[in-house]
Amino acid sequence: MMNNMSLIDGTKVVKGSGKAKYIVCVLVAVTCLIVGIVVGRYGLCGTPDGVFLPGVSETINKDGDADVGKRLMDSISNTEIEDNLRLLSKRPHVAGTPADLEQSLILKEFWENAGFDDVKLTPYNVLLSYPDPKVPNVVRLLDERGGVVYESPLKEADLAGESDPDALPPYNAYSPPGDVKADLVYLNYGRVEDYEWLQSNTGINVMGKIVIARYGKIYRGSLVKNAQDRGAVGVIIFSDPAEYASGNGDCDVYPDTWWLPPSGAQRGTIYGGVGDPLTPGYPAIDSAYRYKVNETTIPMPAIPAHPIGYGIAGKLLRELGGEEAPPSWQGRMNLTYRLGPRFQKLGWKMEMRISTRNVMRTTYNVIGIIKGAVEPDRYVMVGNHRDAWVFGAIDPSSGTAVMMEMSRVVANLVKSGAWRPRRSLMFCSWGAEEYSLIGSTEFVEEYRKTLHERAVAYINIDVAVQANFSLSTSGAPLMYRALYDAAKKVPNPDMDERSRGILTVYDKWLLNTPSTDDYGDPNPLIHGLGSGSDYASLLQQTGVTSVDLSHTFNKTKYSIPLYPLYHSIYETFYIVKKIVDPNFEAHRSVARVALELARSLAESLIIPLGVMDYAMALGRYKATLHLDYSTIMDGVLDIEQLNGVILNFTMEAKAFEQRVKTLNRNDPMAVRAVNDQLMMLERAFLDSEGLPDRPLKKHIIFAESSTNSYHGSSFPGLVDLLFKLKTQPNSREILERVKRHYSVILFTIQSAASTLRDVTSFIPRHLT
Repeated sequence: MMNNMSLIDGTKVVKGSGKAKYIVCVLVAVTCLIVGIVVGRYGLCGTPDGVFLPGVSETINKDGDADVGKRLMDSISNTEIEDNLRLLSKRPHVAGTPADLEQSLILKEFWENAGFDDVKLTPYNVLLSYPDPKVPNVVRLLDERGGVVYESPLKEADLAGESDPDALPPYNAYSPPGDVKADLVYLNYGRVEDYEWLQSNTGINVMGKIVIARYGKIYRGSLVKNAQDRGAVGVIIFSDPAEYASGNGDCDVYPDTWWLPPSGAQRGTIYGGVGDPLTPGYPAIDSAYRYKVNETTIPMPAIPAHPIGYGIAGKLLRELGGEEAPPSWQGRMNLTYRLGPRFQKLGWKMEMRISTRNVMRTTYNVIGIIKGAVEPDRYVMVGNHRDAWVFGAIDPSSGTAVMMEMSRVVANLVKSGAWRPRRSLMFCSWGAEEYSLIGSTEFVEEYRKTLHERAVAYINIDVAVQANFSLSTSGAPLMYRALYDAAKKVPNPDMDERSRGILTVYDKWLLNTPSTDDYGDPNPLIHGLGSGSDYASLLQQTGVTSVDLSHTFNKTKYSIPLYPLYHSIYETFYIVKKIVDPNFEAHRSVARVALELARSLAESLIIPLGVMDYAMALGRYKATLHLDYSTIMDGVLDIEQLNGVILNFTMEAKAFEQRVKTLNRNDPMAVRAVNDQLMMLERAFLDSEGLPDRPLKKHIIFAESSTNSYHGSSFPGLVDLLFKLKTQPNSREILERVKRHYSVILFTIQSAASTLRDVTSFIPRHLT
């Protein structure tokens, strides 16, 4: 109180005067006007249809326009995608190199010229890893006097013009340097069960020895860790013809086919974490605290590792002695696979000379935004990583080329004034994914709170096209329905199949990978999400529901884990244009599916996320869990408790979907509330403590397998603990941890169900 005066919004009011009465009248009039505008803009919640000002409510409450989707899809050009890929794959662009920065600037300029509303580079100073070009990595066979009997070539053969001075030779990132000489043991795929078989059937111990194992079943980092944990001093990983050359080392190979030639080697990281190793949980910005390399929370690999082709592997395994490996361990080289550890000639040893070293480098994300017309604070994210081990024409540049074309088409339509999405579209080009999902993880760590509150969904296109057979996807259950609907709108790129009635991408996808839902209805198979690409941190740290899209090969015809040229120097524009997708129709197909999915998420009045799909998925995950671990769970955990919380979640999901059907869609606040519930459901499955022994993995329902980062696991924390209990059945500590984490799962599902209740009655029972 100031002497007969008070301040209201900066206006001086003198009590008791005529002037005061005048100001009060003005304020009343202004208040009435504001109320009128609000009612006109947002409608009256009490009326079925609302009362609106002309031209305003139509914008706010307009649903998505399917004609816009068709217009966007029809604008996707396969020749533009081809031109993009030719540009992107013309030279090697490993993360942290000048070529990597050059590509980020090309993409930034591309989006700026396209008319994006905002484009930013986000730099991060991170730990990367490279071989020393002056001292190349080699493996050698030594005779009894230490003389070199065989030394591996320093680089892959130039078969179709792949030679480039910037092409790094094969290496495993984050391998420590070292020169080790030892006996050699063949370990099949290097899995835990392979070690168990070896120990129980032969008594061979890998302590102090070099392990040689083949790619194909587990993540290479898990393979190295398994060897390290058992005392091995080094690991050599090779690509066997069984998985990478049509099952026959004498078949036609690159450059005549897509099969891996003998000189081809699969590069890749062996670090077991995600993000910059020195700044776990926090962004690698200037102010970040950095651990020392030997003190990281997720330990760095401690033994040297090196990838080789089957041409080199054959030279080594032909000389190996010992027992003959079992039939299931025999690969497809023209030799008998033996276990070792001795060589056939007395005194021979294996040598690894590895020069790979860790260095600090700057990597960049490029983030481009097209702002939403109505809800600019809601982001539908589309992303792909940019870095490659060499030319990367398949991984990742097929995805980058597709994303560039999607963004061009969207920006053109927005720039024309004909359309702007309801919600913002955020296009993300991630850096240093190949090392450990670094760019996306650092971005999530830096903007975790913003993304947690605003990101609607994430569409990942890591490898857009592995082959030209059919669509293949991985995703969270919330995305199933929207993904199916998008695929139903995209024409099948195979004209011959269309003439036979297989009209859409969905039809072809269903034909090739059929599945059924809980109602018995047929739908294409959608795989679970592991940790093999940039969706991982978005899902695990911020709970952003995600999907990954790719066009792949016939997995019934080819029992192979990945396309054969994966991470080799032979992933070139040449192989894509000649064999993989000559007319770029598969690329265009993926672009259309991804763009229609993004449009529906960004433009639909009610975000098309399916809560009942989540409920049905929980039931399937529970059934699989009990099938795999019933002998351990029975008598330890009450499965009926899990049945009960899933049933309750299902009931809430049904009630929620019924409320959405009767929602007053002319009430923007009611629409916003429902959309928030849909958007936040995935977040409800996060636990702040994280999974047991994996605190940065926070999603209780989904995470990668702890023994294979490529593959997803449902109820991953519980599965990890049950696996440990299986091997240590008398451990009281593990048993109690199993019980505790099971209670966390029960609570989390129950808590997630509560987020689907009416916003005014989320407490299910009376508390006294």
